[in-house]
Amino acid sequence: MAGYSGSKDDYQKRLRRIEGQVRGVQRMVDDDIYCIDILTQVSAITKALQAVSLGLLEDHIAHCVVDAARESDEAAQVKVREAADAIARLVRS
Repeated sequence: MAGYSGSKDDYQKRLRRIEGQVRGVQRMVDDDIYCIDILTQVSAITKALQAVSLGLLEDHIAHCVVDAARESDEAAQVKVREAADAIARLVRS
């Protein structure tokens, strides 16, 4: 079971909202809207995606990493490494 299962509906709502924002930016480009206004919307989308990412990471640590730590030290190390790699990807993006 995924660590975010309890929040799945919330994540889906947020992602649908982000999807709508992206479609809105596509329309803005089609309509030749001022560049700065488009960049403002892209920034808002980026922040929304970051919030989803942080929530998923928090859920992963709270559930998957904690469950693995209860299982064994080796399993915990694998999950901690996964989380560290995910954090590194997020920081680079």
